[in-house]
Amino acid sequence: MKRRALLSGAALLLGVGSAAAQGGRPAPASSLIDLNSASRDDLMSLDGIGEVRADAIIRARPFKAKTELVERRLIPEALYDKIADKVMARPIPGATPTPATRPPAGQKRS
Repeated sequence: MKRRALLSGAALLLGVGSAAAQGGRPAPASSLIDLNSASRDDLMSLDGIGEVRADAIIRARPFKAKTELVERRLIPEALYDKIADKVMARPIPGATPTPATRPPAGQKRS
């Protein structure tokens, strides 16, 4: 009887420990909703995103970063805080990234 109680207690502790460890991890990239390619229905599956906001997000594409949702005033910051761990902005295939530093036109590099 004692052995069964000890085993049950150990299993409970292990279960609680693994659940707590998983709670702090972000969702894997495969389960994130990509703002640049998600369908209207996928966007509407997010808390606080209805038809109007989903359509606005689609019209505002492409996004370089998911923070642009707030920067472009598509959603309020409080809503962004709720969905930030569920979305991403994957670069558009074939789009050439803009270099961070570019010399002004007409000037040569040294």
